[in-house]
Amino acid sequence: MKKNILIVDDHLVVREGLKLILETNESFKVIGEAGNGQEALELLEENKVDVILLDLNMPVMSGLETIQHLNQKQIDIPVIILTTYNEDELMVKGIQLGAKGYLLKDTSRDDLFRTIESALRGDTLIKPEIMIKILNVKEKSEQEELNNNEQPILTEKELFIIRAVSKGYRNKEIAFDMGIAERTVKAHLTNIYNKLDVDSRSEAVSVAIKRGYISI
Repeated sequence: MKKNILIVDDHLVVREGLKLILETNESFKVIGEAGNGQEALELLEENKVDVILLDLNMPVMSGLETIQHLNQKQIDIPVIILTTYNEDELMVKGIQLGAKGYLLKDTSRDDLFRTIESALRGDTLIKPEIMIKILNVKEKSEQEELNNNEQPILTEKELFIIRAVSKGYRNKEIAFDMGIAERTVKAHLTNIYNKLDVDSRSEAVSVAIKRGYISI
């Protein structure tokens, strides 16, 4: 029995090209074509689909939004992402959402058939270099979350002072701007050094930049 394929891409030339290739394989049948995710979901209500070839960048409803909708509705149809060379981050997100693989839009006939057959078996076909990208994106996301959750340990006055220090202001100038005594500025700097575990103005500025307390 032939397996039904749904092609979802907003470019007609891509859909027609894939369709021509798939029609050369007696195991596959293109059951429908859609120009965006919303059209694809409507087709799914009317047709039995075994595999979805899904573009990422589309109007109305993107590929990622479509995968999220399928997950929410618990529609268990293997999805293969159609991607281009400059969509690594989107492609990785699609894999993380549960896509079974990916194909470049200029993929070879053999790669197309092999990836679809793998998805039909329930396997996730990911090349080693893509797995590295997935891990890198995950690490970046975790680091950003950590940075966002990290609360500044410096007070507002201390933040003002370290920002002034980063711009080259001397203690006397900082004291004048803040309307406080110079010795008070020195006391604040001592607190800053202790909190940041540093011993100098340059070290304090460097650590403050790394932690996102100040920008350059």
